[in-house]
Amino acid sequence: MKILGVSAFYHDSAAALIEDGRIVGAAQEERFTRKKHDNSFPKNSINYLLQEAKCQINDINVIVFYENPYLKFNRIIKSFAAYAPTGFDNFFPVIAAQWKKIKIKSIIARELDYRGQIEFIKHHASHAASAFYPSPFNSAAFLTVDGVGECETTTYGVGQGNNIKLHKRISFPHSLGLLYAALTYFTGFKVNSGEYKVMGLAPYGQPKYVKNILGELVDVKDDGSFRLNMSYFDYGVGVKMTNEKFEKLFGRAVRPRESTITQDDMDLARSIQEVTDMVMVKMARHIRQATGERYLCLAGGVALNCVANSKILTERIFDDIWIQPAAGDAGGALGAALYYWHQMLDHERQPIVRHNTYLGPQFSQDEINDYLDYNNIPYTYHKNIEAKTADLLVQGKIIGWFSGRMEFGPRALGGRSILGDARLQSMQADMNLKIKFRESFRPFAPAVLEDKAADWFEIDQPSPYMLLVADVKKDKRKIVSNDNGQTGFDMLKAVRSDIPAVTHVDFSARLQTVSREMNRKFYDLIANFYGKTGCPVIINTSFNVRGEPIVCAPEDAYRCFMRTGLDYLVLENFLIDKKAQPNWQEKDDWREDFVLD
Repeated sequence: MKILGVSAFYHDSAAALIEDGRIVGAAQEERFTRKKHDNSFPKNSINYLLQEAKCQINDINVIVFYENPYLKFNRIIKSFAAYAPTGFDNFFPVIAAQWKKIKIKSIIARELDYRGQIEFIKHHASHAASAFYPSPFNSAAFLTVDGVGECETTTYGVGQGNNIKLHKRISFPHSLGLLYAALTYFTGFKVNSGEYKVMGLAPYGQPKYVKNILGELVDVKDDGSFRLNMSYFDYGVGVKMTNEKFEKLFGRAVRPRESTITQDDMDLARSIQEVTDMVMVKMARHIRQATGERYLCLAGGVALNCVANSKILTERIFDDIWIQPAAGDAGGALGAALYYWHQMLDHERQPIVRHNTYLGPQFSQDEINDYLDYNNIPYTYHKNIEAKTADLLVQGKIIGWFSGRMEFGPRALGGRSILGDARLQSMQADMNLKIKFRESFRPFAPAVLEDKAADWFEIDQPSPYMLLVADVKKDKRKIVSNDNGQTGFDMLKAVRSDIPAVTHVDFSARLQTVSREMNRKFYDLIANFYGKTGCPVIINTSFNVRGEPIVCAPEDAYRCFMRTGLDYLVLENFLIDKKAQPNWQEKDDWREDFVLD
């Protein structure tokens, strides 16, 4: 039996296919259209999945949409009624946009020429299913936290066997995700895109606004439940996240996009991160007490906040936690399909040791060879490309790495990655400014051999999806503390550890542990680097530039390679040297496509 899960028309549209409970594949539409956070109907993703499964659309038994548009439509109507007459000018545009979702069944049938069954799963049920069913736990609590689904913004419950049951929920407009989004907007970043920038900015600041946030914006109870003071926010029926009262509270206006980031922005980022950490930990403690479960599964956009995730883990509230790698709305497509298979059809779960998130397209050596030859691209072939790439990394070269199936979710995990030597202090600035074309303060993630991780980082368990942070071990640090009188971005000047390019200013790192079981080729590359240097850590960042989705196909990778300061491109076993390439012809304003996000 084939079940197709679909998420669309908000942000990060995606599709996922399962067959008899086995995940065939999953992919985000942005990777095919090259439009970041594309929210259009995921027709390209679906076509890929049909090719992967070697079937036609009407071989699909049921298509499941990741939320119930009728419930969401009803919530929007009620919100406008509650705020009336405020928001009247926005009523008709919002309703018109939502009307598309109301007609999702006819859209699916028309776009795909599909004549089969179409069902809806509630938004947070999709998140919960995406968290629990792929997890290694037979019994666990789940926590889903995001902006908003139909009505819910936060839910928790218990999964046992093939069944998940909701216990409690928090409803719109009270939302931890939207509170974080409000500060994202206020500090000049784009909502539903820039939250991870706020998380990365937080260590540069001081938590001077925590009292303002807890005293005025949100009331947090001991069990982690919360209510927002909506007099400070405009998102209920407006087009902005915050209002003039919000600005008065912090004594400033919204930072204009692309303007200089100030110490005040850093302090706001630190403050909202600490509040988020506190709320998530309180909720986790309550859930452990209320359910008695030893394990916790997390999903929803807030579950991509690896700092908050790590707070839950290090507090030892649960024996272990598991986070869906595609925790945002894209993962809802997978959750919807899994929910229907297990919960609606009552099929037993298959034992899962490790969920593999390499679920997207892959390209054979022959396909890549044909692409290179057809386009007259100079290359060399290396049977042991892992050893050759390690040699280049040791030489300080920056590599575009394209291997195997594309990752599902926002993190590049060694399928579509840009790699560098973490031991080089200059790498962070060089890769940010010359390769990624993004803000220089942004930290890079380390990829480390799983069996060596505990020697370099304060962590005692795997982190395969880059969804946890861990401090660099003290014996690998160059300085004892941050108490050196530096503030803000001046803190970047200090060499903090033996791997400075992946050590954030608070000694933390957003960590990916790499096992041979999950990605043999990537593991062998790092192992070769370790053999040559004694360091089992390299930089791993997503293969894209600012404002562009992660690359999907060889032509995407080559285009990104030629547009940036990358030294070499690896396409499976083919090595492409920038110096050997013909002149790249590009429109004069190409960078404008990438700098605004």
